Formats: sequence, structure tokens, C-alpha cells
Amino acid sequence: MENKISSEKFASVIARILDDNLAKDIVILNVENVCSLSDYFIIATGISTPQVRGLTETVRKKIKEIFKRIPIGEETEKQNKWNLLDYGEVVVHIMHTEQREMYKIEQFWSHANTLEREVWEENSKEYSKYSEKV
Repeated sequence: MENKISSEKFASVIARILDDNLAKDIVILNVENVCSLSDYFIIATGISTPQVRGLTETVRKKIKEIFKRIPIGEETEKQNKWNLLDYGEVVVHIMHTEQREMYKIEQFWSHANTLEREVWEENSKEYSKYSEKV
């Protein structure tokens, strides 16, 4: 697979990995016009602390495998209530249900555009573990 892709496609692939592994309420925010830190934020929910940990480990492993990239920054909380993977142009927030409801990141970044699910699904369809390989 190609190693150089747009930040939108990269975010889409990460969202696809999260979706394929049963993350809930996946949102991709395009923050490039409102934040100098990153182009996209991905926010996803895990319904248990083991799932938050598992989703974090799966994203890290799959992105390294597909794109040969590791996060430039990472914050994994001991209780696995809110983990963060920073890939530079894309920052991934994997949150337990309670933290997601408490911190309401989407509301804080409400002035950012949302990348619609149909768009990120189309952008990442060849990376789905459920797609039929031809």
C-alpha cells in the first residue's frame, strides 16, 4: 500500500479501522482551518476500558503495518478512559462512554467541519477488513 496519502484519506483509514473493530459514534472533524496543531481530529467511543485499550492498540498496530508510521505522540491513561494517538496531521481520541459524554469534544470544536461518514467510508473502502479482495 502507498505510504504517502492525504490527511483526509489517512483520517478516513483510521476511522475505518476503528469502525471495523466496533468503536461507536465515530466522528472526524476537519480542524485545519481552526487549529494549527492538526488537520483532523477523530473521536471514537469504546464502551469499556478493555475496548478503549484494544482500539488504541489496534489503530497503532494497523497504521504501523499499513503505512509504516508510529504516533509522534501518545497519551494512554492507566484506566483507559481517554487515550490519544497523535500522528501529526491526524489526532485520534478514543474515549470511554463516560468521558465522551463529560468532555463533549465535538461541542468544543463545533466550528470545525465534520467529514461525513459516507465520505470517509468511500475514502477508505479498500482498507476495510471486510472488503472483498479481488
